[in-house]
Amino acid sequence: MARRPSKHTRTARPLSLGGVATVVQKADGDWQVRTITGSAATKDYRCPGCQQVIRTGQPHVVVWPSTASGWGHGGVEDRRHWHTACWQRRR
Repeated sequence: MARRPSKHTRTARPLSLGGVATVVQKADGDWQVRTITGSAATKDYRCPGCQQVIRTGQPHVVVWPSTASGWGHGGVEDRRHWHTACWQRRR
């Protein structure tokens, strides 16, 4: 059986794939926010807000900086998956 290529060497999916992102203003800048439905949540992620696991099948949001003013460069590598409530509590 052939091995699957490492996810670290695969090309990242486009940020706009699978839904419409909205711009949300926070104290540290503008952020793109996309809602992920439970049926579209196919992997586990760790929420940066509470450090707990977002389980497969759990609705949540994906967030990335609109520009380089956020925590990174504003690209695909800066996407983070948050529990919806954790993101809403973030200032």
